[in-house]
Amino acid sequence: MLVLFGALFAAIIYRWISLERLQRVAPAELPAMPTPEPTPSRPPVITGKLDTGKLFNGITLRSTVETIPGADAATERSQPDSYVLDLRLQARVPSPNKAIEELAKVSPQLPRLLPGLASMLSADPVSPLYAQLYDTKVRMLRENLARLDLLLSRHNFFDCQTVLQLQHPQSHRKALLLQADMDVDSDGSDADRMPASTGAPTNFKPSTSYRWPKKTAAPNPYLAATEDALKRAEAEYALATTAPARKSSLRNAIAQMRVEIGTLKKYSFLIGAIDPFIVVPGAFTHGPEPIKPGDYALVIFGDSIYPAIVGDIGPNDKVGEASLRIAKQINSLSTPYNRPVSDLKVSYIIFPGTADKPFGPPDLEKIHARCETLVKELGGTSVPLHHWENIIPPSPTPSPTASPSASPSVAPSPSATVSVTPSISPSPTFAFPVSSPTAITATSSTPTPRNSPAVKRSRIRKRKP
Repeated sequence: MLVLFGALFAAIIYRWISLERLQRVAPAELPAMPTPEPTPSRPPVITGKLDTGKLFNGITLRSTVETIPGADAATERSQPDSYVLDLRLQARVPSPNKAIEELAKVSPQLPRLLPGLASMLSADPVSPLYAQLYDTKVRMLRENLARLDLLLSRHNFFDCQTVLQLQHPQSHRKALLLQADMDVDSDGSDADRMPASTGAPTNFKPSTSYRWPKKTAAPNPYLAATEDALKRAEAEYALATTAPARKSSLRNAIAQMRVEIGTLKKYSFLIGAIDPFIVVPGAFTHGPEPIKPGDYALVIFGDSIYPAIVGDIGPNDKVGEASLRIAKQINSLSTPYNRPVSDLKVSYIIFPGTADKPFGPPDLEKIHARCETLVKELGGTSVPLHHWENIIPPSPTPSPTASPSASPSVAPSPSATVSVTPSISPSPTFAFPVSSPTAITATSSTPTPRNSPAVKRSRIRKRKP
């Protein structure tokens, strides 16, 4: 008993000594941290073309999940009707404006700018093109409903306020009036007038529907890149390891690039950053009064009227697009990705059948004079038309060759004769327009284009792909 009692007493003393030592060397007790709640598991994020955050841009989305009792999971997994998603897109087709009062609600200055407008509106002035436009939009919605990434956004579905047929009672001049927004077209190239590129934003095309045979041997600034792309595509197509599906895609791309190369070698085009032109849907080029490239037009916004021509043909389901030159005149912040006017407050008046042929480089003075004559046949305007200035930098001229000095004390040297050939090729990302032609100083043999910050490429994506 004494031995057991002594052993127990020794154990207690040892335990007490150990605790005392532990308290002396241990750091201050840290406050207890709250136990984190378990993170709930999240469903996988849908990415790529099925990103719903991008698919339903501007579309009001209502969704429900309905369940019904079923058989066992193995059975239901094999039944197509056991797991179904029904898509139903409801779209209200807008009614076109008809009366002068309705037009004035959108553009209050329009009746004042065009005093004869009211007299040109018949009892039913709406053009069949309006119904055709929205029939095309609805058809495209139905065709693309299974491809939600291709659906028109709310903005692009409601992009046209009206399309009216006008005819002056005295002159019988006919015209087409559209009310829409304004997207930006920066397409086009012309090595004869501007040998340098004006940048290549997303969806850029170096050609426009308005074109004419090249007048010089200067190569198109986008030709070399297209030829390089063709060589790469042909090399990939020739590889034995290229998959059949990929070869099919390459075959189509190669055919398109060969056609484009032939076109770039043969023709010159309008330049979106330089020339004032508008874009019309392809469907508008058909009908009793078809609109064709080269037809004269007016763009009306605010208190200003801008003369222009029809320069390009766009998709059949979208309306309201003008060249970057017009867009920047209306709003200096415009870029290929940033439209100048998002509301349906831009009026376009087009004069069908007025194109002058053969086509050639646009003559701004002629465009102004012809539009002035045509609008007078509609009753005239209360303000003068905007006058476009030529902003294409002048063609460089070589510096004169240094001639030998006539002084007998200085012997002429062959190396003293220097011929300077200036270059006007800016950076490929340089985007015109500039506010005025670049001046060439007496001390510089190379004209330097003035790069305006307002025309640099914006990160805002163009909302009318």
